[in-house]
Amino acid sequence: MQQEIVQQGIDLMVFGMGTVVVFLTTLVIVTVAMSGVMSRFFPESEKPLTPSTPSGSAVDARTLAVIKAAIAKHRKR
Repeated sequence: MQQEIVQQGIDLMVFGMGTVVVFLTTLVIVTVAMSGVMSRFFPESEKPLTPSTPSGSAVDARTLAVIKAAIAKHRKR
């Protein structure tokens, strides 16, 4: 009696773990396939490179003066 219950428990555990492994493997395969299909039919467009800051001084004189004053005040502490 006890041996049968243990054997049934082991059988159920193996069946459950096998089901999970099969499901996860299928999920990975489907995800990889879907990614391949999406990248094949809808490739990412290359964006033109633009400089992040324009040439020259991007900060006006008043803002620069405020920044310098804040740094000077912080250093006096």
